[in-house]
Amino acid sequence: MKGLFVTGTGTDIGKTHVSAAIARYLRKKDLNLAYYKAAVSGAKSVKTSDAGFVHESAGLLQNENTLLSYLYQRPLSPHLAARLENRFASMEKIKEAFNSLKQSYEYVLSEGAGGIICPVVYEDNKKIMYEDIIKELNLPCVVVADAGLGTINHTVLTVFYLKEHGIKVQGVILNNFEPSNIMHEDNLVMVEKITQNKVIAVVHKNSMELNMRYKNMEDYFDEC
Repeated sequence: MKGLFVTGTGTDIGKTHVSAAIARYLRKKDLNLAYYKAAVSGAKSVKTSDAGFVHESAGLLQNENTLLSYLYQRPLSPHLAARLENRFASMEKIKEAFNSLKQSYEYVLSEGAGGIICPVVYEDNKKIMYEDIIKELNLPCVVVADAGLGTINHTVLTVFYLKEHGIKVQGVILNNFEPSNIMHEDNLVMVEKITQNKVIAVVHKNSMELNMRYKNMEDYFDEC
């Protein structure tokens, strides 16, 4: 089984939109793909959550109940939503859910929440950050960034943080990309030069299609 983790430079930069584009890309090739998100907040049901959006838009065949492990209704960081609902995530449950998908699917696409520095549990006696989950699941990362103003700083800092924590970065995907926009084109070049990572794909503005620049998307999944 091969896996890949999707993180982003922040909240609302299109991480779920790009995750859906990746899922659609692989499903069009009839690849056996599952999606997994450890924790999501700000949704009343799985169907109305980010996980539900990816499931529906990509036409995934997996059971809806296997898409995520923790659903919080309050639109807050997972650690705060968990504290207010008194229902904290367990690394053991997350690993069990992910490993269960590994038994039935050739590829598993996992998505984080917010940016990479997103606490899932942050209590005095227990802390789980998203980099902890990535390491436990032995996944490489792609970083989703908006193609617009400010993305050089945000993307470079995110990639640097991942590498400093020993996480493999497969590349960057720019969302809302406009080929005729000189700033977007320059951002792409500068991100590649400063991070020393490729912008492996772009998703054009108002599009759900993944435009690969070097290899096939499935080639960025690693055995885990």
